[in-house]
Amino acid sequence: MDTALLRTFVTVAECQGFSAAGKVLHRTQSAVSLQIKRLEDQMGQAMFERTSRSVLLTAHGERLLPYARHMLKLEDEAREALGEESRGELIRFATSEEQASAYLPELLPRHARRFPDTRLELHCDISADLVRQFQEGLLDVVLSIRHMPTQSGQLLGWEPMVWVVAEDCRVDQWETLPLALNPEGCIFRAHALSALGREERRWEASYTSQSPTGINLPVQAGLAVTVKTPRSIPTGCRIVGDEEGLPPLGQVEIELHRRPGHNSEALDAFCEELERIVTQNEDVAAPEPGEVAAS
Repeated sequence: MDTALLRTFVTVAECQGFSAAGKVLHRTQSAVSLQIKRLEDQMGQAMFERTSRSVLLTAHGERLLPYARHMLKLEDEAREALGEESRGELIRFATSEEQASAYLPELLPRHARRFPDTRLELHCDISADLVRQFQEGLLDVVLSIRHMPTQSGQLLGWEPMVWVVAEDCRVDQWETLPLALNPEGCIFRAHALSALGREERRWEASYTSQSPTGINLPVQAGLAVTVKTPRSIPTGCRIVGDEEGLPPLGQVEIELHRRPGHNSEALDAFCEELERIVTQNEDVAAPEPGEVAAS
């Protein structure tokens, strides 16, 4: 049995779609469909039930899936034992720039010492976009701020949100509060505007940037207020005190997404170490066991 066809079969099953599987495999959707047809011809059975909205395993496909995964695992182990893996495993990891700055300086050297051949492809963006890319099969691991419940997200804990201004800045100097925020789609922006709306506080989005640097510069210059977590307060800035009149912001949830069915010692260690570093941060409150399971 052709293991290349089995690898395509497993990827389609895990991604629940031909288009998403094609992105993971770096093939066109038609090429993926052709490989699945070849496998089905070899097996004499349909492996997937295709509808206009979904791709589901048939009963025959469900029976084949665990055997296919086992065969691919054996193939990978054989290649590694025979020295055919000339390059290390690739981990496609994504998070926000601020989370990367907070956690990767500790994570990367630790992982590199244990798995020096591992290659890391790092993507930084706002959480909503990263989770979408993960769901499309383009990423292996995502550390994100939760926007809505997902089947793939493992809740790691909560972080408080705080208003941040320059150290010598007074909030009461502004009749209309100037804000420095990420574009629409950012959970911090949504919380800030919702909190100000409840208090009927006048505001203006004076500075908008996808980059933390683009947000930090006007805040450090005393020109605007922004929303951060305590771990990401820029140099020369402070948390706005409760007595200064800005509304409370609440907390955000941190979650870890990991591509299902993709197991390796290096990837397991990467995720375990990342989880340890995040949950041991003094500003992260751990969830209760039941809440982790429910996520």
